[in-house]
Amino acid sequence: MEDLLAPGTAAPVAARRTRRRPAFHPLRVTAVERLCEDAVAVSFAIPAELAEEFAFAPGQSLTLRRAVDGQDERRSYSICSPVGFRPRIGVREVPGGLFSSWLVHEVRPGDFVEVMAPTGAFTPDLETPGHHVLIAAGSGITPMLSIAESVLAADDRSRVTLFYGNRRTDSVMFADELADLKDLHPTRFQLGHVLSREPREAEVLSGRLDADRLSALIAALVDVTTADHWWLCGPHGMVRDAQQVLAGLGVPDDRIHRELFFADDAPVCETRHEDAVADGPVSQVTITLDGRSTTAALPRAGSVLDGAQKTRPDLPFACKGGVCGTCRALVTEGEADMRRNFALEPAEVDAGYVLTCQTFPVSETLSVDFDS
Repeated sequence: MEDLLAPGTAAPVAARRTRRRPAFHPLRVTAVERLCEDAVAVSFAIPAELAEEFAFAPGQSLTLRRAVDGQDERRSYSICSPVGFRPRIGVREVPGGLFSSWLVHEVRPGDFVEVMAPTGAFTPDLETPGHHVLIAAGSGITPMLSIAESVLAADDRSRVTLFYGNRRTDSVMFADELADLKDLHPTRFQLGHVLSREPREAEVLSGRLDADRLSALIAALVDVTTADHWWLCGPHGMVRDAQQVLAGLGVPDDRIHRELFFADDAPVCETRHEDAVADGPVSQVTITLDGRSTTAALPRAGSVLDGAQKTRPDLPFACKGGVCGTCRALVTEGEADMRRNFALEPAEVDAGYVLTCQTFPVSETLSVDFDS
């Protein structure tokens, strides 16, 4: 585990979606730890002058940037460190992945990587004790480790139950750290490893972490009436199944929090969008970021983010797949069509927030505020 941040550095009380710092900073890599054959944990040193900017809430992410053949490539990776510690991200290689393969096989301690300040609202309230149930698969464990460690350290009345799905024992990320956490909090941390391609002693722990298995695990190990929050992170299918199971158990929507690492069984962070075609209808779109507004004619055939980047290259974004939430903004005037959303809560959508990478202009004029 990395040393604590510099003395006097305050950890954030709660995550804020409006924490909008699109600037990237070169951070020195302090360690690259092999977690399993295709995954590593990458740790960063934070200069004293950036300590406040890089203070994070458990469950938040870092966006990394590098130039490849003249192309600005960005990916978002969840922080696995507990709150108050220097940031460390978990990375699993995506076959053929431009960014993940580089991090897993080429990056070394001493290298510098461009990193944006932490973002995201997949974060628990550490000031209120409660029972948190975490359901993860594969690399979806990364934010869950941060959440579990932070929740258990924040209040000795809090409890955590984690169901973690993988293929085999040798593909489990953070296996040793999870075991250490179980030893440290034997009565407050319940851990169930579910393996799909390796038999377990208990039948309920053998197989895919699908709707039937989740139903059996919850029935056997969780009192739904006492669980305060449910956290879901992993492939789209697993998250969808978990939501259906919890809805069937009568769990209120506001107690279910989700984050996807994959959508439609494809790595969202590897998604590329072609430049929007200028032909066809256009809308006059006003973009506000960092107190400065810019208006441009954007094609309705392309997303607001892709179109606006031609005049506002400083706009924040990461995955461009509707998953990470980095490009979140508020529609303050006009009408837009958000076609994909895996990051915003229903209340945010109702309030007018959109993911600009998945949002297309509809009305003649449209105003979008990244500062709200």
